[in-house]
Amino acid sequence: METVPRHVLPVLVVAQFAGTSLWFAVNAVMPDLQRELGWPDATLGTLTSALQFGFIVGTLVFALLAIADRFSARKVFLVCSLAGALCTLGAWAQVRDQDALMAWRFATGFFLAGIYPVGMKIASQWYRQGLGAALGLLVGALVLGSASAHGLRAWGHELPWDRLMWAVAALSAGGGVLLYLALGDPPARPGSVAPLRFGDVGAIWTDRRVRSSVFGYFGHMWELYTVWVLVPLVLATRLQGQALSLAAFLILGAGMLGCVVGGLLVQRLGGARVASFQLATSGACCLMAPWALGASDLGFYAWLLVWGITVSGDSPQFSALTARNAPPQAVGSVLTLTNSIGFAISIVSILLYVEWVQRAPFAQVLPWLAVGPVIGLWAMRPLLREERLARQAAARG
Repeated sequence: METVPRHVLPVLVVAQFAGTSLWFAVNAVMPDLQRELGWPDATLGTLTSALQFGFIVGTLVFALLAIADRFSARKVFLVCSLAGALCTLGAWAQVRDQDALMAWRFATGFFLAGIYPVGMKIASQWYRQGLGAALGLLVGALVLGSASAHGLRAWGHELPWDRLMWAVAALSAGGGVLLYLALGDPPARPGSVAPLRFGDVGAIWTDRRVRSSVFGYFGHMWELYTVWVLVPLVLATRLQGQALSLAAFLILGAGMLGCVVGGLLVQRLGGARVASFQLATSGACCLMAPWALGASDLGFYAWLLVWGITVSGDSPQFSALTARNAPPQAVGSVLTLTNSIGFAISIVSILLYVEWVQRAPFAQVLPWLAVGPVIGLWAMRPLLREERLARQAAARG
């Protein structure tokens, strides 16, 4: 049994947190930009979608060229963390030019493809056993990192918005340097992530178990990033300024709790059961919106907190299920295409719902986000049935 140095996982988690802080850097300062430049709320959806599209293109390019396999993953992570930081500074420098800002956010998304997935690859190189728990922590770090810009905004509420963007850039660069200097090369591992092979990805459609987790993930992605974009707008109906930023950070960052606790429960309950429970709970939060939006402060914030925990908490389990069930020679290809399609779905959802909330109240719009969880739960039925039968067989002895 292998012994992994104790510092490896903490370094990976901190570096992942720092690198993914780039994700919503502009979103956190959007209220300031809207006041200063007169931008409508719809601009938020457009800029977020530009980053999502950059991430899609980046994952495909990195996979097709096998970047993280042909070069040291540590170096790739470092270069992309530094490049993402520079892109954020570029966004700061040209923030008043929407076209230039969209280009910089696209580029940021592209380089995030060398941070989030590459961090997963590095974890898989170090951990043969306990990878599920490690992925739970890493995805949790992604969630917390994505929310961190709101946290920085709350902590430094008196700082100009441009200083916040500098801070996010510095955080990303520091994460890349930390991982590169603190981790040596991992043990040699056969069969790491493969470049995209289109002949292998048919398992998404033809293999019942792979199809189940993949379409569960698609339903999850219809909801996830749209919720992350809309939560600050929902909070703005009751809060402003520092209080809004702090609440957004706590609610969105609480998804880390769902990821970590879900990872710990997998051995006892099964990955499909954990993922489906969280997906069902977040779907219920969508349907509860008309009541929760008019509830007392306690009911309102409890609703958002449960939503923040569960809307993210199923992410690592969908990835783990797909990786476990995909053909061994096609794991990298299947995961790459699944992520790309999932993020494409998120772009459609973000643009649709951000535009919709300009024309209708939240109480009418938010329940329709449950379409994603409903489709995802329907798709997960084969894996849930398989886990139930396995538990029954184990109970019989």
